[in-house]
Amino acid sequence: MDQEQKWIREVQRHGSRQAAERLIDAYYDEIYRFAYRQIGNKEDAMDLTQNIFLAVLRALPSYDRRKAGFRTWLYRIAANKAVDARRRAGPVAVPIEELDLPVAEDFVLGVQDREMLERIERFVARLDPGVQAVFRLHLYGEKTFPEIADILGQSESAVKSQYYRLLGRLRKEFGPYA
Repeated sequence: MDQEQKWIREVQRHGSRQAAERLIDAYYDEIYRFAYRQIGNKEDAMDLTQNIFLAVLRALPSYDRRKAGFRTWLYRIAANKAVDARRRAGPVAVPIEELDLPVAEDFVLGVQDREMLERIERFVARLDPGVQAVFRLHLYGEKTFPEIADILGQSESAVKSQYYRLLGRLRKEFGPYA
């Protein structure tokens, strides 16, 4: 049994706070990056990350490693929490100093890209949560289609179908720039 599974068992069987902290520490940076890519604000991303881990700890007693690996299960919760957060939040607003665009022409393109991303985000936020999860896991979580299928408990072909249908809708709505 690996260390991760030992921590999970300690939390499940004994409510070990130390094991829970180690489990969170092992995944915190990865989940924070996933949250930040979607939220674009450090404080809000930290809040989302905290909400994700609170949900994970609440649900951990029912986690069954025979049904899904821990990372897969964790991302399923993270994707659902991200969808909920995007519904409540407005468009992504990254401060200019974080855009990291050195040349004036790049700056203009970056602003245009950021505005387009905000428009796309508003569009996607109105869609079915399952489609949003596929979009967010692929774009922000940088997950492959097989990983997304595993996380969401769907077939790879179903995930690809949802993703490419969404891309078609985005191209129809926003033109060739989407």
